[in-house]
Amino acid sequence: MSAVGQVEIWLENFTEAEGTAPGRSLPWLRKLREDAFARFCEVGFPTTKDEDWRFTNVTAIARTQFRAAGASKVAKTEVAQRIVEGVAAQLVFVNGRYAAELSQVKGLPKGVTVASLQEQTEKAPETLEKHLGQYADAQRDAFVALNTAFLVDGAYVHVARGVVVDAPIALLYLTTEEDRPAVTHPRNLIVAEAESQVAVVEDYVSVGGESVTLSNAVTELVAGENAHVQHYLIEREHLKAFNVSTLRIQQGRSANVASHSVLLGGGLVRNNVHPVLAGEGGECLINGLFLGTGRQHLDNYMHVEHASPHCGSRQFYNGILDGQAHGVFHGRIVVHKAAQKTDAKQTNRNLLLSDDAQIDTKPQLEIYADDVKCTHGATIGQIEESALFYLRSRGLSEAEARKLLLMAFAEECVDRMHSSAAREHVVRLIRAHLLFMESAAEPATGEVEERVMEEVG
Repeated sequence: MSAVGQVEIWLENFTEAEGTAPGRSLPWLRKLREDAFARFCEVGFPTTKDEDWRFTNVTAIARTQFRAAGASKVAKTEVAQRIVEGVAAQLVFVNGRYAAELSQVKGLPKGVTVASLQEQTEKAPETLEKHLGQYADAQRDAFVALNTAFLVDGAYVHVARGVVVDAPIALLYLTTEEDRPAVTHPRNLIVAEAESQVAVVEDYVSVGGESVTLSNAVTELVAGENAHVQHYLIEREHLKAFNVSTLRIQQGRSANVASHSVLLGGGLVRNNVHPVLAGEGGECLINGLFLGTGRQHLDNYMHVEHASPHCGSRQFYNGILDGQAHGVFHGRIVVHKAAQKTDAKQTNRNLLLSDDAQIDTKPQLEIYADDVKCTHGATIGQIEESALFYLRSRGLSEAEARKLLLMAFAEECVDRMHSSAAREHVVRLIRAHLLFMESAAEPATGEVEERVMEEVG
């Protein structure tokens, strides 16, 4: 399909969506959408000639004639199998739309607002204008531009100054089977004011059959002075799903933010994490794990900006790849001239379980300050035969020994997760997924879910 043809299809979608979009009477929001769509029309989808997309070809997305996902119902039993236990609130979205009947938002501490973005747009748009669309850069990223143009629904989380939310707030995005390629554009805004504490879990799951879908999600996270925020992204959609997610973090003075990503499913997945340490003394942890098999393509792009002095950042990403899976880690640290006394570290470790698995890793530093401490490194290897032999000599089967070693490798990332509820949820998913990676080249989502239930049971 030609570039013109691609734009025409999205123009039809945009014209249709614009007439019913929430907040269409708000000049600032209407302009935000229109400017973003104009930018997308100008640049189109990225290609492998773009340095930031060098290792990931999105031609399959560009050529597919996506339409907005339709309304659908999901049984409460389907939700119950997939929730994070012990959360403060659970927002459920089906095909990108908020499902109030499946959600639970009662009992939150005073000073905490958790709502759908559409509801917030209609009831209190003034609470959004200051932050929505101010950080995620539609001019720089075509997928962000597309998400902003089709901005309809998602989650709004606001934590007032000094409020501590002890349990995580969970956002569950369910995508159902469609009779044609379907797209959703979840948009989340998380604002943690000064001296507040909160953890948010985004979980993307396919239910039903394996139709072609695209989830193009953007989350803007604002952490005020001395705020402590944990963000978790879990991607476990089926193997015909495309998933592009962007997390844009804006950190104030002495804010401490941790981003944890766990990629398990999806045929083609792109995970963008872009923190800007805008206030002096900020700390940022970017921690992730990706497990691929079959012909999965899992791309992790990290862009860390140190814009103020005396800030620290740490990146730790581990990958496990089997079959013909292709993994990417592109970690970029930019230290601006004003960011003296920066302390930044970047580490990527990968295990390849088959001869056909592939990893492209590109640690990158851009330093414009002269008083910094920055390091980066990457390793690619296989399961150590000596460790495998040792475990087998202690009576374990080869499959049990391999699973134990792989779980230990995965838990390097899990151990950095401070929310016990989120951590336990992630551990169950990883154990189930590793079990299936050992027994099949291309796991089906339903079978993976069955393994999850076995682990839980």
